[in-house]
Amino acid sequence: MSSWKSLLLRIGDNCPDYGTSSDFKEHIETCFGVIRRELEHSSNDILSFLLQCAEQLPHKIPLYGTLVGLLNLENEDFVKQMVETTQANFQGSYMPIIVHMDALDFGNCDMIRILMRFLTVMMCSKVLQPSSLVVVFETLLSSAATTLDEEKGNPSWQARGDFYVSCILSCLPWGGSELVEQVPEEIESVMVGIEAYLSIRRHNSDTGLSFFEDDDESGRGVVEKDFLEDLWGRIQVLSSNGWKVDSVPRPHLSFEAQLVAGKSHEFGPINTPEQPEPLSEVSGVLYGKQKHDAELKYPQRIRRLNIFPASKIEDMQPIDRFIVEEYLLDVLLFLNGCRKECASFMVGLPVPFRYDYLMAETIFSQLLLLPLPPFKPIYYTLVIMDLCKALPGAFPGVVAGAVRALFEKIADLDTECQTRLILWFSHHLSNFQFIWPWEEWAFVLDLPKWAPQRVFVQEVLEREVRLSYWDKVKQSIENAPALEELLPPKGSPNFIYSIEDGREKTEQHALSAELNNKVKGRQTAREIISWVEESVFPNHAWDVALKVVVHTLLDIGSKSFTHLITVLERYGQVFARICPDHDKQVMLIAEVSSYWKNNAQMTAIAIDRMMGYRLISNLAIVRWVFSPANIEQFHTSDRPWEVLRNAISKTYNRISDLRNEISSLKKSVVSAEEAATKAKTELDAAESKLSLVDGEPVLGDNPARLKRLKANAEKAKEEEVSVLESLEAKEALLARALDENEALFLSLYKNFSNVLMERLPDPSRARTLRELKSIQADEMTVDLDESSVMEVDNESGRPNKSQSNGGKESNIYNVGEKEQWCLSTLGYVKAFARQYASEIWAHIEKLDADVFTENVHPLFKKAVYSGLSRPINDVSSG
Repeated sequence: MSSWKSLLLRIGDNCPDYGTSSDFKEHIETCFGVIRRELEHSSNDILSFLLQCAEQLPHKIPLYGTLVGLLNLENEDFVKQMVETTQANFQGSYMPIIVHMDALDFGNCDMIRILMRFLTVMMCSKVLQPSSLVVVFETLLSSAATTLDEEKGNPSWQARGDFYVSCILSCLPWGGSELVEQVPEEIESVMVGIEAYLSIRRHNSDTGLSFFEDDDESGRGVVEKDFLEDLWGRIQVLSSNGWKVDSVPRPHLSFEAQLVAGKSHEFGPINTPEQPEPLSEVSGVLYGKQKHDAELKYPQRIRRLNIFPASKIEDMQPIDRFIVEEYLLDVLLFLNGCRKECASFMVGLPVPFRYDYLMAETIFSQLLLLPLPPFKPIYYTLVIMDLCKALPGAFPGVVAGAVRALFEKIADLDTECQTRLILWFSHHLSNFQFIWPWEEWAFVLDLPKWAPQRVFVQEVLEREVRLSYWDKVKQSIENAPALEELLPPKGSPNFIYSIEDGREKTEQHALSAELNNKVKGRQTAREIISWVEESVFPNHAWDVALKVVVHTLLDIGSKSFTHLITVLERYGQVFARICPDHDKQVMLIAEVSSYWKNNAQMTAIAIDRMMGYRLISNLAIVRWVFSPANIEQFHTSDRPWEVLRNAISKTYNRISDLRNEISSLKKSVVSAEEAATKAKTELDAAESKLSLVDGEPVLGDNPARLKRLKANAEKAKEEEVSVLESLEAKEALLARALDENEALFLSLYKNFSNVLMERLPDPSRARTLRELKSIQADEMTVDLDESSVMEVDNESGRPNKSQSNGGKESNIYNVGEKEQWCLSTLGYVKAFARQYASEIWAHIEKLDADVFTENVHPLFKKAVYSGLSRPINDVSSG
């Protein structure tokens, strides 16, 4: 990397490029001196790289803005081109250097936000006229207000208006002081406009995206601020404090005497995208669909996860918390492919205070963000690992504290968040030698088997075994040996035709041995099918044949994942022939589960692979998951849920792949049509051309060229037809897949509705989750009041708390098994609705007619609607 690039990239860092200095002023002066010399030779490269640095290392934007201000004193044309390029990136127009095209029209939220911050900082460095920045604010604010107008806009797209207003507000910590000083009336007008917008927008109460289920309860008398309301409050405090911010460097002040001599450039007017079409009718479904689309395009960037008590969180101003969160989220976003650099920048933010606890809360808020984290969970796992290594004396303790705090609240944590936390924690421990003070959690053995804390420990240990081996995990809990009770079985197959343990050999053993020999003899699937149909079916019941085939073939494939794949590829058609319909496929899945009953991981893998080879359908998997044996595990084990998650995910991925292939084919069709048209035009021109042959005029070009052009035209036409046929075939497959998807969600939610109706208490007794949790506690209270032995049992003299968590002080979990089963199942109802909301909204009319009727339990319907972020007033409509 050339020296000027390295200086730009490393400005503000403690690094060899800047010697021992850590002073921002010295860094800027050093970098400016080198860049100024290089401008004559590499101005385009410098412009492009400087913009990339500002966009991808936005926590350094004040340094880059000051640097641009100094360059403006030396080379106004260069800086003018930089302002124009920034505008082109913000809203596309022809420019020789374009880093990003048209962030505003394409809805690139991150780029819009970052570029607005860069514009604000350039205004502080006298590069940009303050009035130009205010015009940008006013344009976005006007668009936001219009969106809420039912006649001119579309209120279901409030997410876009909220995003625009949040962009304006988030610029103010970087330039509010200068704006108030230089254009006080204009910025005051903007603030009044924002206040007016906040007064007419809907409060955003998407409780379906809350981390904790208790946040989903209404009627508590306290309405928490949503993200925009909270940000507005922080800006109000900042304004009343004279716009003083500790967490935003202001290096331009060190060069103020020089910068004031620079020419301020204009930033041309911008145009926001067209307003969405107004709603054609007053319809909750239509409003909900469009609201969902808007929130997908303009998602809320963070939902705060308050893990630690206020006494532990670093003492900082409200606006500083917002800014540090912005820094951390920006680093996570732009350095997601460079984990070491990511951790390095996260621990070296340009702020004068510690922020370890806030950093942990921010990372966990992203890991657990609903409906999906911005990146794969493994990324956050790696970042947390690297931060523990970068801050060995501080961050491991903070992470451990976060785990303990979340464990205390685990009963109220959203079901999807619980699953992610289990997967992260087990993976995290596997990278730190599985060391954890398990004795702290040994009390869970005193809790009922359905208590969420006990289930959490059980599932973490099961996942650890997958990442290591049973004996190693047993060794890791030696300080709490009683927890061995929660370890999964050792994982060996349950092969019912084994003769090694001295079992009596039966006729079925002989069939299994014969099948084993046939496989070892490399007989084909067709030969095995013939043997089953001619030798097994005539003499044995169908279920016997199924057991023999499934157990024997799975046993042959049990040595490794590769062995399993080989067996399924070679002999999958045997399963397909024996189990051609859903009923038999359900029994096939049951036998697979029976064979791997000691190994949840292999059960999930085998079923997933069989679905991948289309040996079993997703509908059969749903029916198996809702079979009586599995229903009884809904609140105590992740085993059936893992299989169901895999099945729905695979179905969704098939549809996504088909959509991507269709999109690509449509582009290919356009290219093929253009190529065919061009070839035909060239051929027609050649055929109509007059040429002399033996002195006589003849219609047509040179015969050899004509022949080549004909061949090209025919080939181009064939390719066009071929691509069109491929497109039609893929579209037919997609139509079929969407029909199957509708059937899947109908089956899934009918099953959910049926099992919940059987177990949920009467709606008059449980209108909310909180009331559902308290049923057992209320009954216990009545029993205790009527019991004469209460004083004997309650030796401590303390009342038993009707708490949702069994803690160290009181190893009691006062939610009954039936109620916990309902809570867990409702949690999954909401989780699936939330994760696959786009697919469910596409079939909502059918689901409303067939499943979400007036007859279903209100808590079931509320869980679905909450997951879909469907307006709550729709709950009462069928």
